[in-house]
Amino acid sequence: MTLMTEWGEGLDRNAPLPEYPRPQLVRGDWVNLNGVWDFAITPFTDADPLAVADPLGSPARWDGEIVVPFSPEMPLSGVERTLGEHEALWYRRTFRLPRHTRDGERAILHFGAVDQSCRVAVDGVEVGGHTGGYLPFAIDVTAALSSGDEHELTVVVRDVTDASWLSRGKQSSKRGGIWYSPQSGIWQTVWLEIVPRVAVDRLELVPDLARSAVVVTVHSDNAQLDAVARVVITAAGQVSGSATVPVGVATAVELSGVVRTWSPEDPFLSDVEVTLGEDHVTSYVGMRSFGVGRDERGIPRLLLNGEPYLSVGLLDQGYWPDGGYTAPSDAALEYDIRLARDMGFTMLRKHIKVEPLRWYHHCDRLGMLVWQDAVNGGRAYIPAVITTPAVTPLVLGDSQHRWFARQDERGRSSFEAELKDMIDHLRSVPCISLWVPFNEGWGQFDAARIADEVRWLDPTRPVDHASGWHDQGGGDLKSLHWYFRPFRMKRRWRGEARVLSLTEYGGYSLALPGHTWGPNIFGYKRYRMSDELERAFVRLHRDQIEPAVSEGLSATVYTQLSDVEDEVNGLVTYDRRVVKIPVETVRRINDGLRSALDVLAVDA
Repeated sequence: MTLMTEWGEGLDRNAPLPEYPRPQLVRGDWVNLNGVWDFAITPFTDADPLAVADPLGSPARWDGEIVVPFSPEMPLSGVERTLGEHEALWYRRTFRLPRHTRDGERAILHFGAVDQSCRVAVDGVEVGGHTGGYLPFAIDVTAALSSGDEHELTVVVRDVTDASWLSRGKQSSKRGGIWYSPQSGIWQTVWLEIVPRVAVDRLELVPDLARSAVVVTVHSDNAQLDAVARVVITAAGQVSGSATVPVGVATAVELSGVVRTWSPEDPFLSDVEVTLGEDHVTSYVGMRSFGVGRDERGIPRLLLNGEPYLSVGLLDQGYWPDGGYTAPSDAALEYDIRLARDMGFTMLRKHIKVEPLRWYHHCDRLGMLVWQDAVNGGRAYIPAVITTPAVTPLVLGDSQHRWFARQDERGRSSFEAELKDMIDHLRSVPCISLWVPFNEGWGQFDAARIADEVRWLDPTRPVDHASGWHDQGGGDLKSLHWYFRPFRMKRRWRGEARVLSLTEYGGYSLALPGHTWGPNIFGYKRYRMSDELERAFVRLHRDQIEPAVSEGLSATVYTQLSDVEDEVNGLVTYDRRVVKIPVETVRRINDGLRSALDVLAVDA
């Protein structure tokens, strides 16, 4: 049975996900290239996982149509075929520019994400490529455009999934349990825009509450060394700050009056306009700060806007039964965040995936903190290393790279480069409050050093260097995953200098007939009826989690938001049609957790 969401059932295959894909750098003159493309799958046997079909031409025949941006493995693509490690996936479509270009203007082709390696041609001319399945890339295609109004775009993709050291997340060629079906090819929006020769190619907005300012960096590939941009910041319709800033230089734009801070309780965003020559873009910023400090009792806490803040979170995988990595609509993205908010959660831990920028935009405007995981990779994981710590206190030193499937120097270097690119990509997103480089030993290496690198790249956010186990003593969190035993605060944790955080727990499961993905069921503790699950959820938090907050627990991440394939431990079914525990019950529990922290502060 194909499990479908209501948004998938209503999909317009000619115009899926039509929204502007980059909310923090908006300009006109763009065209969305999602929709129906031609596709073909051909043999390709090069042993190098980075190799993609050479020469870049076109297949002898096309196999049919595919709906972009859904992976060929997924129902909404119209294909439902798995791409093998010795195959190449080809795409083709024609397009028109949003308008004719004028002298000096550029046509920039954007891909939100393509898994894993690809090469791109326009009108028969190869224009570039990319490796890495989770981050966007852009190509200037101006010089390749032929005369005439209609142009042809060809893309060829190679995806070896877990047959090499490339980052793959939770995809597995042997799916099951917590490992999911492979995704391949284009899985985020493809679009094209026309920009001036000198343009705002990247914009960084970093709030500085201590100075009542926004630190603005305007990046432009073609600007002269002395170029300047005009920045105007508006709060609730009134100009609160403006300045002329040198291109490429981080510049503080001071704000007047009382600065209204951003928080889950008041997700206030200020509008930003930037003008550089003929280019004009709009953006937004949320004034907030994140950090670590001690409360009145000396307990290390995560801070929001300088005050202790209990992050009550959910693990969020970001998978859909009909679209896989790709949500069937923008409304579907928003649904998950609103459901979490209605339940009283203030944080989502985005687990081993980088979402489209529109997802973060919804978190920004609705008021949802995000802990952002990096995407893991490496060779085949050793089961004893990644599973034994769930039931025993095994901790290994991660300088032993082979134990953690990180023996490939090329893979380690690739991970560090992708980690940097992810932080650069998401740096300006207001809702992201913490970085998570590694999870449960999956391709982990040198985690303490990596945490220091993350701090250097972004000193404005804390770091959970090794979520779950194989703690190397680095980062800002003492990070615990707890599934099979009652959770109690331990005496040895009381002297911990880092923030004590329960970064995964629960996983209580309930399979609802008609809403499961397949016959196999996975969960950490199973229940047969909704009322049984509800009572167990309440007991868990009343008897274990709430007392721990009173004793110093500073963040929680319940597993998880939705079911995913075999996993039926979500608060909502995989098709998002049935919420398993009443929203009011979950909200009451989460309000109780926050009250426990408030009582602690009052008692101090």
